Amino acid sequence: MQSFSRGWSFLKQAWSMAFKDKDLLKPSIYALVVGAIVSVIGIIPIVIVAVMFGDSQVGNILLYVMGALLVFVQFIVTYMFSAMTVYLIYGYLSEGDGHMDRAWAMVRRDFFDILTLAAASTAVNLIKNAAQRNRRGGVGASIARQATGLLETLWTEAAALVLPAMVIDDLNLKDGMQRIWKITKENFLLIGISTVGVRFVTGLIGFVLGVIGFILAFAVGGGLSYASGGNTVVSVAGIVIGALIFFAFVMVASVFSSYTSTAYHTCLYIWAREVEKATAQGMAPAQVQAPAPLAAVLAS
Repeated sequence: MQSFSRGWSFLKQAWSMAFKDKDLLKPSIYALVVGAIVSVIGIIPIVIVAVMFGDSQVGNILLYVMGALLVFVQFIVTYMFSAMTVYLIYGYLSEGDGHMDRAWAMVRRDFFDILTLAAASTAVNLIKNAAQRNRRGGVGASIARQATGLLETLWTEAAALVLPAMVIDDLNLKDGMQRIWKITKENFLLIGISTVGVRFVTGLIGFVLGVIGFILAFAVGGGLSYASGGNTVVSVAGIVIGALIFFAFVMVASVFSSYTSTAYHTCLYIWAREVEKATAQGMAPAQVQAPAPLAAVLAS
């Protein structure tokens, strides 16, 4: 219950920032659109190779390489726009405003670091998928699946914290990981309780949005199909409109989850960064003022 309360408190504060500065939400929307375009473009050559080579050894190798490349590009898109969100939130908290032009300049500055983070995430994803596909091998294979599943979970959390380190302090992947390891050791309880709370609350709201979208889509699509009296054009139009309504709600849920998660990890990193400075100066961590959204979590 405490984790839910903390997650809800943070969510309200984070979205209060977004409503005051709409630029904070733009990268999450861009990521959704660009990610969809990349997926559509990337799947076309994969389908062509699958049709041309079938289940041959050459075909399987090409499909594996192309699939890995598509995953890599998708990670690049995700991290690039998440990095922009991090920078905008940092700008809003430190200067009262997030500047899109500076966010784009930051992406150009840190693009190589974003590539390395995407490459590492792709490697973790491929290792996990390889273990998940291995359904034979008995106990050993089962342990491997569990281990790689845990690895992916830990890496996902680590990457979400490494990104603010790259953006705010201009660190590379190696230095960013070292900084995050230190933060995790010193603030494990906060990370554990609050992350679970934020994830649960965003997941719950995303689920509710999905259900509402499905109900509305079914009502509109089914209603038009029923009222069409057998007219094929009207029935098809009803199905298309219903599908658009559902996917619109799914898109809203995706943007909501992406922004909230990025905001949490950004605020956590900023707070841990300030605690490090205060400790080095002989101050107590309790004397450090946490960013407003995170302060609400700490107070609950």
